[in-house]
Amino acid sequence: QVQLVESGGGLVQPGGSLRLSCAGSGFASRDYSIAWFRQVSGKEREGVSCINTRDGTTYYMDSVKGRFTISRDNAKNTVYLLMNSLKPGDTAVYYCAAGRIWVATMSAYNDWGQGTQVTVSS
Repeated sequence: QVQLVESGGGLVQPGGSLRLSCAGSGFASRDYSIAWFRQVSGKEREGVSCINTRDGTTYYMDSVKGRFTISRDNAKNTVYLLMNSLKPGDTAVYYCAAGRIWVATMSAYNDWGQGTQVTVSS
């Protein structure tokens, strides 16, 4: 069974940075994509970023391009999301997910972490 655990969320001022971690175990060979999603209460969950754990190919949603960086450490079975220049609009619960297809759409992902809260406020 795939297990994913997010960490690194917290409260940060606008313009600050956080690094989220997603530690995984039990991956199948088909689970080559790891994604970060975020959700605000009352809003749809949106795909923030994803990475192909085999070749490192990355995707970012437009609003985070140039500010967020996704990376992986396959030896540690961990994917990171470095978030720089944070804005209040980045406030959300952030989830990591593992799936078969390198896309940032929810339907492609089978396994999810519990989420970690990111709050950007002065």
